[in-house]
This record gives sequence, C-alpha cells and structure tokens, in this order.
Amino acid sequence: MAGVRTLDRARALIDAALQAHAHDPDCYGRLLECSRRLDEPLRVALAGSLKAGKSTLLNALVGQDIAPTDATECTRVVTWYRQGATPTVTATYDENRTTSIPVLRPGGRLTFDFGTLTSDRVSRLDVTWPASALRTTTIIDTPGTASLSREVSAQTVDMLTPDDAESGADAVVYLLRTLSAADTTMLARINESIGRESGPLGVVGVVSRADEIGAGRMDAMMSARDVAARFAGELERTGLCQAVVPVAGLVALAARTMREVEYRALVALAGVAPDDLDLAMLSVDRFASAATQLPVPPEVRAGLLDRFGMFGIRLSVTLIRLGTPDSPTLAAELVERSGLDELRSVIDVQFGQRAEQLKSHSALVAVGRILADSRVAGAQDLRHDAARMLADVHGFAELRLLGRLRSGRIHLPEEHLADLARIVGGMGIDPAIRLGLPGDSDDDAIRAAALEAVRMWRARARHPLLDRPTALACDAAARSAEGVLAELPR
Repeated sequence: MAGVRTLDRARALIDAALQAHAHDPDCYGRLLECSRRLDEPLRVALAGSLKAGKSTLLNALVGQDIAPTDATECTRVVTWYRQGATPTVTATYDENRTTSIPVLRPGGRLTFDFGTLTSDRVSRLDVTWPASALRTTTIIDTPGTASLSREVSAQTVDMLTPDDAESGADAVVYLLRTLSAADTTMLARINESIGRESGPLGVVGVVSRADEIGAGRMDAMMSARDVAARFAGELERTGLCQAVVPVAGLVALAARTMREVEYRALVALAGVAPDDLDLAMLSVDRFASAATQLPVPPEVRAGLLDRFGMFGIRLSVTLIRLGTPDSPTLAAELVERSGLDELRSVIDVQFGQRAEQLKSHSALVAVGRILADSRVAGAQDLRHDAARMLADVHGFAELRLLGRLRSGRIHLPEEHLADLARIVGGMGIDPAIRLGLPGDSDDDAIRAAALEAVRMWRARARHPLLDRPTALACDAAARSAEGVLAELPR
C-alpha cells in the first residue's frame, strides 16, 4: 500500500541520517527517537480549553474509566496513555527523575495520588492500561490551553507546538465549547507545527459537552449539530480543521460503562407518568431532592445525574419508553446518539486509515528540524530529501487538498467537489469507496471505474477557464485514481 511505501522511504532516509550522525550524540539521539516513532502506535492528542471535557472524552473513546476527570493535580500535567498489561502510572519530575504514582478510587472516582509531589514539578505522566483501544493509538491528554495558570497552558503549547523541537503528536482532536480567538489561535499554531506550511494533516474539531448547549433538553444534540455546523463553516474558511463533530462525552462514557443497577433505575423512572417525571426534572436540585417522590432512591438519582447528566437521563427514559428491551441495546443507542460513533468514524477515516502517512509526515518534519543546524557532511542533502518527500508524496498532497477543499479555495460545482473529496480519500481510502462503488466490487469493476476517473479528472484539469489551484486539484484527483490502478493486480 502507498502508506507502507511512504513509511519505508521515511525509515530509509532516517537510517541514512543516523549513519551520518553516528558521532553526534545529540542529533543521533533525536533521530533515533524519530525512527522509533515510526514503529509506535499513532499519537493522537486531545487539546482544548479548560473544562472542555477532554478526560471524559478520552474515557469514552477507550471505553474505560482510565483518566481522572476532577480538577486535581493530575489534570494539570500532559499525560500519555499507552496499552500495557497492567495499570501503571509513572511521573517524570524535576527534569529527569521518575516515580510510580498510585491509582486510587476514593468514592468510586478514579484519581492519581501525587502524595507530596506537586504538578509544577512534573513534566509528564506515562500511563499504561490494558485497553484494546490503545493497541493502535497512543492518546495524549493535555491541560487546558486557556488555563488559569500560564505554566499549565504552556505545557500543552510546548508539547504540541514546540519552537525548537518536533511536535509530540501526529494528529489532534481539538475540543471546543465556543469558538474563541484563543481557540483559533491555538488551532493555527497546531496547523503550523504539525503541517508546517503544507496545511493541517491531522486536526479534527469536537463541539464538546454538546448536551449542555441545549441545557439538557431532548433536542440538545440537534442544537449542538447546528453549532457544530456553524463552527465548521468558520473553521473551513481557514482550513484549520478536517471536520467538526458534536459529542456529548458524559452520555457516551456512561453508555460505554453502564451498570445493570443504573439500567434498572432508568427503567423505574420510565414507568413514572410523563407529566410527573417532567415536573420532577424541572431542575437538578428538584430531581435529586429527597422530598421529590420517585421510585428511585435520592442517592441513586444523584449518581445518575453525575454519570448521565439531565440530557442522558431524559434520553434514556425516552428510549426505554419507546421499547428498548435491555441494557446493551440502550447503551448502543446512547453511544450512537451521543455523537461518539460519528467521531470514531471520523477519526478512523482521517487518522486511522492514514496512520502510516501521518507518522511518516511527523517523522520527516522532525528530521528537517533536527538537520537544519547540522554541520555534518551530507546533512543538508538529507534535509532537502526530507523536504522533497513532504512535497512529493501523494498521500500528503491528498491531505493538503482536503484542507483546501474545506477552506473553499477550490472552485468546482458542488457535485464535483463531493466527487473530488471522495476520490482523494476524504470518505476513506479503500479503492471502492474512493470510486463510489459498492464494497464488494471486483477488480475489473474497480479498474474500469478508475480508468474512467483518470480520464474525467484529466479532462477537467485541462479546462481553459479553471484557475490554477482548481486545475492542480483536478490533477491530484487523477493521480489518486492512478494510484488505485497501480495497486490492482496486473
């Protein structure tokens, strides 16, 4: 596959750079880290402003309660989550010292116990956890970018957009509650660091805590989708995000970790007369009050509020009344309606299917930075080779083109823009998906459709009235179709 070949080319270039810098310990060590990074899972960072819901979304994506969500010392530190055989937490502090951090659950709520250690001394936390979702992806949870503490915010900025080193992430999921100037400034910095001058190669936006936009009403997610569409429109004009998705993270997490006792409590609430339940749910305080007569104890109601929120409870009750028969079915319905399934699909298309390309891109950008000041013989030639790969690899060109498509800089009819986005992999990189064919299409059907796509996009590229960026986009679409042909058996 093209991504694997790109990875091999990047590895060969890094190997040559390692050989040239065998007697330069500093450069050699940094280049060796680039080489190792190619073999690691894709690094996806969760970023956003303070209290945007990053840790809750991380837990929902993983399907386990592995990240503390309370505003404690541990949420003020960049934290790396990787797969491991047992849960362990290691803190790096005072520059290069390390210590194990106990994992506690006081009152059933996960936290990492720093003891006498304070977050201002800790540079990072490394968490290993036996979670299948971490097998192919390392997730990096970052402190709020608009934190009350400038030092805390700086940790996220330094990890994602360092001035004199490579970014720690291959791709970013950026959580938004509003579209502030701080958010757009940070997205622009991420764009510059990850994509350099080639556009955003891995940034997805999330309208987080989406259920709160509608104040917990049943139509909250509809309101959130309208907000996401508005945010997407604003961000597409700048090309800063590849997609914007609304997600109710609290509902998603509660659904993925639903307990049978919670399901039974929701069934009991669904049996209450609708008018009586609506009256009881006029406010959070009224719903949790012991004075409110409901067939669920007040302490259980308080637990439901903490886990599901008002929107999650209302949605669950409605689904049960409509005939949802059991807790697994209810959990699946809640996950879908929370927006988590859509986000996971977007992450798969934009990140997962292009993991090799994104890792190669990060490595090549890093190599360029490392070699920029090297005086070793041949270093600048290798740096120019890395720059040529960044410019020439068609997978990178596709990702850059998707960014330009979202910014409105390609001038084609709407239906042609949709075809263009599909052929360059905007809906997935499977050949049938690129060509708009059924998933079970055979090689002959794919070959015929690809040949027609090459012919059509080459003809469009030669149209005399097209501006240069649009003509180049049509040429790129033709190259994508040629890439499909090249991968078919002869």
